[in-house]
Amino acid sequence: MVADALLPEALGELGKDDREPLLDVRSLRIAYRGRNGEAIAVRDVSFQIFAGETVAVVGESGSGKTSVAQAIIGLLPPGGKVQSGSIRFLKTSLSSLTEQELGRFRGAQIGLVPQDPTISLNPVMRIGEQIAETLRRHGLADRQAARQEAVDILERVGIDLPTVRASQYPHELSGGMRQRVLIGIALACKPRLIIADEPTSALDVTVQRQILNTLEELTANSGTAVLLITHDLDVAADRADRIIVMKDGDIVETGETQQILRNARSPYTKRLIAAAPSRSSTRLIPRDAPYPACAEQLRRDEQLASATADINLALSLQSITKHFRVKLSNGRTEQVAAVKSVSVDIPKGSTLAIVGESGSGKTTTARMAARLVDADSGAIIIDGTDTTGLSGETLRKLRANVQMVYQNPYASFNPRFTVEAVIEEPLRAFGWKLGDRQRRVAELLDQVALPASAGKRLTAELSGGQRQRVAIARAIALKPSLIVLDEPVSALDVSIQSQVLQLLVDLQGELNLSYLFITHDLSVVRQVSDRVAVMRYGEIVEQGTTEAVFAHPDHEYTRELLEAIPGPGR
Repeated sequence: MVADALLPEALGELGKDDREPLLDVRSLRIAYRGRNGEAIAVRDVSFQIFAGETVAVVGESGSGKTSVAQAIIGLLPPGGKVQSGSIRFLKTSLSSLTEQELGRFRGAQIGLVPQDPTISLNPVMRIGEQIAETLRRHGLADRQAARQEAVDILERVGIDLPTVRASQYPHELSGGMRQRVLIGIALACKPRLIIADEPTSALDVTVQRQILNTLEELTANSGTAVLLITHDLDVAADRADRIIVMKDGDIVETGETQQILRNARSPYTKRLIAAAPSRSSTRLIPRDAPYPACAEQLRRDEQLASATADINLALSLQSITKHFRVKLSNGRTEQVAAVKSVSVDIPKGSTLAIVGESGSGKTTTARMAARLVDADSGAIIIDGTDTTGLSGETLRKLRANVQMVYQNPYASFNPRFTVEAVIEEPLRAFGWKLGDRQRRVAELLDQVALPASAGKRLTAELSGGQRQRVAIARAIALKPSLIVLDEPVSALDVSIQSQVLQLLVDLQGELNLSYLFITHDLSVVRQVSDRVAVMRYGEIVEQGTTEAVFAHPDHEYTRELLEAIPGPGR
């Protein structure tokens, strides 16, 4: 059993001594056992965290940063094992504790914000109950008080209608809202250390700032420390006191944040800094464009200005509206307007970005544009044809011309399919012959810069960036004119993100594609979009050319979004 000196009350007293590290990790080595033997994920990693500071661990997927976070709290996945080294929390060796003893630390003294809310929340338990359960388990509130505190926590982490949301199930909330619920659970018991594993990767910039501000307030007011695991170097630069850069299981560089940003020594760190998007980024152009960047931009501006007739529009949404029914805690239902009379146009060969917070209605708008969801009213014009009332075989044929790329491509793949089978699937559905399918798949792999050998692999064997390339290949397989991209790079490392964005721009130039780009990340909008529409509470509050909106935003909400972009000097 845990000794009395290790009880939470005693831990609070120890934490007042800033001369001792809150967390001390030394010579940590982590391995995973798999079908092909043992693989080393983390090698000889050492660092300390002191009360009240924020330390960011930055690196690409596969660098080992999440394994370090999981090992600290004793939640390595099956097959994972700490082979050597020590993890001490306020002088207590966490690696030597039993599961029951660790349970007294988790939540109460060490809070965890996991990366994926889809698999971290109980799908059959209401949101409020999941937060209240944490408070009751650690004896911080009775049932009634915990229920009210859960609503207050939802409000503090930026969720609208907190009383309504507390009565809902996870599937009834957007991805960003679910992530905020996880953050609320982690903060519920006011722990001494918060391990935040990609806590804001699915959040829009205003909520991201709100959450990170909340974490900062904790460190200032109670000495809480934050171990921030992130691939977003801008967030790390904006929020961390120190940065640890990891690559292939090793620490390649560590130091004070400004020291790392101004005088990075490692070539890998320099590449991460160079790949980080910023508000001052210019629009990417195809790598084989015949014009220099400035001339290419002038050409695109002229093309947009001349696209006034419907025949020159890839997509025209005209006053579309959508309502959903939401079930309340008292059993009654309430009708909520998700999209309110939205009108936007996309000239052929151009990109429109719809930007907004989670719950703003941007994804619902995208799904209506792709005819995956029916609009209650309004018109959806694709290539000059009103598709609003199409159904049956006529609607099915439209699918060949409008395709989607999702935020999480793996969730849209059949896990038993090889990469070839995933890309081939729409070709088979539309009656392509075997030989034509095989030639088209080979061509598509080349277009998205994947080796031919990748076609024989399962999608589970690919990295996040490779999976997104497969999703893009599948989307362009039928040679569509319009692609709807729903948060296509929000979960990717900055270096992989820049590669995928460049790929999308290259394909647009090569195939004359039109993009409806849904995103909460304003730092990538300027790189890919000709025009931008800002959504809030289901309405378009501002739209125009990207340059004009960024340089001279008219609406207060747009200015708030731009101010919230993370990173020094933004």
